Amino acid sequence: MTDTSSDVTYRVTAGELRQFIERFERLDIEKKDLADQQKEVMAEAKARGYDTKVLRKIVALRRRDKDDIAEEEAVLDMYKEALGM
Repeated sequence: MTDTSSDVTYRVTAGELRQFIERFERLDIEKKDLADQQKEVMAEAKARGYDTKVLRKIVALRRRDKDDIAEEEAVLDMYKEALGM
């Protein structure tokens, strides 16, 4: 039986490596810029009197499947009822 993993040769070129690193760095910058824009939106909403904690919950809920939300709410209601809340 031959070990094929030793037959594979990896070639690292400085140009290709630099391209991967620079692409990753650009994406990191874009991610930071987007996070800053999200903070600005929430700051504006807060300045207008909205509760940003609730806004974030709504955003999270909108990402989820409606059936999952309904199931979670049903279980929560059942637990609250069991505790007399």
